[in-house]
Amino acid sequence: ALQYRIGQLYMISKHSHEQSDRGEGVEVVQNEPYEDPNHGNGQLTEKRVYLNSKLPSWARAVVPKIFYVTEKAWNYYPYTITEYTCSFLPKFSIHIETKYEDNKGSNDSIFDNEAKDLEREVCFIDIASDEIPERYYKESEDPKYFKSQKTGRGQLKEGWRETHQPIMCSYKLVTVKFEVWGLQTRVEQFVHKVVRDILLIGHRQAFAWVDEWYDMTMDEVREFERATQEATNKKIGIFPPAISISNISMPSSTRSAPSSAPSTPLSTDAPEFLTVPKDRPRKKSAPETLTLPDPEK
Repeated sequence: ALQYRIGQLYMISKHSHEQSDRGEGVEVVQNEPYEDPNHGNGQLTEKRVYLNSKLPSWARAVVPKIFYVTEKAWNYYPYTITEYTCSFLPKFSIHIETKYEDNKGSNDSIFDNEAKDLEREVCFIDIASDEIPERYYKESEDPKYFKSQKTGRGQLKEGWRETHQPIMCSYKLVTVKFEVWGLQTRVEQFVHKVVRDILLIGHRQAFAWVDEWYDMTMDEVREFERATQEATNKKIGIFPPAISISNISMPSSTRSAPSSAPSTPLSTDAPEFLTVPKDRPRKKSAPETLTLPDPEK
């Protein structure tokens, strides 16, 4: 479990840095200890994800030029809570609960206490055999071909989950809300696909980068995280004070899952983007895009 945690922290920092460029990417706003009365000591991280150019074309036409998603994560490993909100859409949110267990994904009831009334679709993610979008594929990060020099792990073949040791599973309960009439189902399906792709790509990278993080201690990976976050903020074009990741415990909170709120003021009115500009040619739907309905038809 400690190996997974170090690998995960390393992967998130390196992946965020690789995916960031001027004006685009992941800005770390805060990263500090957080104490919860139920879950104990943890880490609170807040990030702003700037991704305007990565949106599908229909969304780029209707969102502000300065657009970001706020990610807040409360990490009480082996339990974490992550919430995403949007800087201009008060009716949009993603809530993810994560639990980690040392098994091959065989615990079917791990979230029963948290989600008794929710309809759920169970989706297995296999880092070796599941396909990823072609633009993200790298042979060096393909677990079917990668072989670790330090651990001997790798070249995962069909059925590896039944025989491979050590093994553990990251269980995630993902809830997407987008309360806009006529768009809710399609947007929620789109977001679930994006979340799935990100989880698949990230865990493939964590496995393929094992020789880079395997010998790190928790203190060393936290220092790597601090230095990488500082470099990433500069790469995006934001120059805040140096990020400090403190070991001093913060005062405990009375809530186990603090409510996330965007960092910009929000209007209580519904977003006015249900009409598509008349002078733009309409595009057909493609697997990774959505087409807005025209309310006048």
